[in-house]
Amino acid sequence: MSLAAQRPRLALFDLDHTLIPMDSDHGWGEFAIAMGWCDRTEFGRRNDEFFAHYQAGTLNVQDYVRFATEAIVQRGEQAAIAAHERFMQTVIHPAIKPQAVALVQSHLRAGDVVVITSATNEFVTRPIAAAFGVEHLLSTELERGADGWFTGEVKGLPNMREGKVTRMDAWLAARGLSWDTVESTFYSDSMNDVPLLERVNHPVATNPEPRLRALAQERGWRVLDLFTENT
Repeated sequence: MSLAAQRPRLALFDLDHTLIPMDSDHGWGEFAIAMGWCDRTEFGRRNDEFFAHYQAGTLNVQDYVRFATEAIVQRGEQAAIAAHERFMQTVIHPAIKPQAVALVQSHLRAGDVVVITSATNEFVTRPIAAAFGVEHLLSTELERGADGWFTGEVKGLPNMREGKVTRMDAWLAARGLSWDTVESTFYSDSMNDVPLLERVNHPVATNPEPRLRALAQERGWRVLDLFTENT
């Protein structure tokens, strides 16, 4: 048996535009507008602006998280959780494609440790990870105040770009593992995730944006168009 076959297998997934064909953070913002929690004109303009910065790799995560979580901080825990349940039912569940579920389940059935690693904050992403049957989630964490609810500030290192590698380093170390002791695969659509794609054994450019598609082809990485293939 080869050394690679003896290692624990780790399957990492980005979330937005990788496992679901949308941006969950942007979608939550649109949902908040529809509920009347935010002014459509101003919030919509700023939400689109932040999203463009994310796509360009120039997003200030701290500024964005304060903006994106302002409504849930103000509304409070009970109302925010109830709203997210409606968001899951009306927006997320209809967007989850069978081929994405099948891909995740194939790794779980094979005994791989599956981790969703997303730049989107934990309030938005944790129920989505649960919908895929994934226990392990690394996302941008949020500080909690004395009342136990979110303050709107980022806790620790944002889970984005090089931060995804640092957070995965810590996740592995906490389990007595390292990159050298696991066989790792990472699926992502985004150039923001190149640092982690370069770190794993098996990078998979998944529904890749044009720049990542070109880079993957240049480097010989696997390209998976998940939403147009029978996976």
